[in-house]
Amino acid sequence: MGTGLLCWATLWLLEAAFVSTGHAGAGVSQSPRHRVTGRNQSIALRCDPVSGHNGLYWYRQALGQGLEFLTYFQSKEEPDKLELRNDRFSAKRPEGSVSHLTILRVEPQDSAVYLCASSLVTVWHSHLLPVHKPPPSLSLQLLGAFGRSQTWLG
Repeated sequence: MGTGLLCWATLWLLEAAFVSTGHAGAGVSQSPRHRVTGRNQSIALRCDPVSGHNGLYWYRQALGQGLEFLTYFQSKEEPDKLELRNDRFSAKRPEGSVSHLTILRVEPQDSAVYLCASSLVTVWHSHLLPVHKPPPSLSLQLLGAFGRSQTWLG
């Protein structure tokens, strides 16, 4: 492999659900749980929300950084808010249920824990959703352990 310096990127995935009813139900399902990819490759992350939840959120958290809001959906295909100012990131929810977050041309700075969450969204909630954090009436409940994967770039 030689003595050249290797750069690496890590993608972590974590399941979460915003629960306003006090119970988690079956929980959010996110896949893949682990992802290894090379520089300039593309990846797609899938999120299946809690049954009956129409709000779906994507976040990420880089090592040593705070939680970063990416986007959210309210029962429709196009995201309501897209903080992804990078043209390599996109999010879709084609049937109002499952969502895909796609990262094109992966770079080392994409290393992060990627979180998907879902919530019951009502008319009342939809007017109060802040841009960078969940409404205070909802609690974030972690439903699964995160997986770790590394991408070695040479």
